[in-house]
Amino acid sequence: MARTNYQELLDAGVHFGHLKRKWNPNMAPYIFMERNGIHIIDLNKTIAKVDEAASALKQIAKSGKKVLFVATKKQAKEVVEKLVKPINMPYVTERWPGGMLTNFATIRKAVKKMAAIDKMPADGTFDNMNKKERLQITRERAKLEKLLGSIADLNRLPAALFLVDITKEHIAVAEAKKLNIPTFAIVDTNSNPNSVNFPIPANDDASKAIYVIVKKMVEAIREGLEERKYEHDKAKEAEESETEEALNKTEKQKADEYDIPVIADEDDEAEVKKAKAAKKALKEGEKTDEKDEHKSKKSLKNPRGAAKKVIPKK
Repeated sequence: MARTNYQELLDAGVHFGHLKRKWNPNMAPYIFMERNGIHIIDLNKTIAKVDEAASALKQIAKSGKKVLFVATKKQAKEVVEKLVKPINMPYVTERWPGGMLTNFATIRKAVKKMAAIDKMPADGTFDNMNKKERLQITRERAKLEKLLGSIADLNRLPAALFLVDITKEHIAVAEAKKLNIPTFAIVDTNSNPNSVNFPIPANDDASKAIYVIVKKMVEAIREGLEERKYEHDKAKEAEESETEEALNKTEKQKADEYDIPVIADEDDEAEVKKAKAAKKALKEGEKTDEKDEHKSKKSLKNPRGAAKKVIPKK
């Protein structure tokens, strides 16, 4: 995983904070200086935090778990949707539905309802409704799609949350904290970095700054997914190799039993079968000969028609 580029962050304006009078004292360790009444963020510390967060997200993705991206502010909506969609991770760019994590079962019911509405035209349910009812259901479906469409594939609670502007997304932060879900967030100078597990000190109001940091997180997750796929394929190949080896071993054992060499060529299968049959017939013949020999010996000991020995009476 490549280290975050200092110049790239500088060009995107990641270092610009809020006005001095709006600052949160807990952000003091991440502030480099104050200029024209605006706090300047220390980009060296930002780079360290970005790399730390990216490494953690990579491991989460590698384990096969989901990361939920939350960005409902205007500057971040399109950026997050554009970057997160290709990696098939859930995201929320509209209003955060209260209780989405703490009342996840209800949210899943709403998603299932959306899926049930999708089946209505196919199963003929729409044919039994009038125009007004169909219109109401269509509008309800559109509303659910807008609010929950991006999390339709989220069947269980996410392993982590990535948020843009924790002041705006304070409800999501509170729910994640209640459920002990790790939180990653872009934290500006007006926010409290102690409220999240992996704070990234950066400008959360500029689209370019948000793009640079979210892109770095997405790249880390993609790397984790690729590594997971590679390891899965490697394990599958090893399993197939073991199965093939076991089959070959079994075939060799069978061949040794009949003293027949293993022939790999498919054209010689007929010859192998003939050889096996001949060997089997030979063994059966040996058994037959043994039986006949045993009968002969028995007849010699007590031949049929032989006179019985007469013992004279005293």
